[in-house]
Amino acid sequence: MSTDSNGHAGGCLCGGVRYVINGPLRGVIACHCGQCRRTSGHYGAFTNAPSESLELTSSTSLTWYRSSSAAERGFCSVCGSNLFWRQVGSDTTSVTAGTLDTPTGIEMEQHIFVADKADYYTLNDDLPKLPAW
Repeated sequence: MSTDSNGHAGGCLCGGVRYVINGPLRGVIACHCGQCRRTSGHYGAFTNAPSESLELTSSTSLTWYRSSSAAERGFCSVCGSNLFWRQVGSDTTSVTAGTLDTPTGIEMEQHIFVADKADYYTLNDDLPKLPAW
């Protein structure tokens, strides 16, 4: 599927999880919290959409992990790709921007939890930088 305001396709590295998001996406928010750093290996870069807009076209290896009392994360149990994040009870799902097929047509909007970022990099862009959410 081509990526435009009507649909965005993506998936994991091995292809066990494929999805389509029907509708527009929010810009990317870079999260520097400890959980996102640990699940991504650097920082998490997420867009999001209403959960009802997310269609799983292949999900044989999708596994959900309850990472806290308030959140769960979806990943591929075969290749380990970090795919989704959602707050328990929320009607939106965050999607790891790197799993979208390109071109995405979206841009980075801001950084959050910069007070928790790792010490090996600096943030040199002009985007808003929030100490928390």
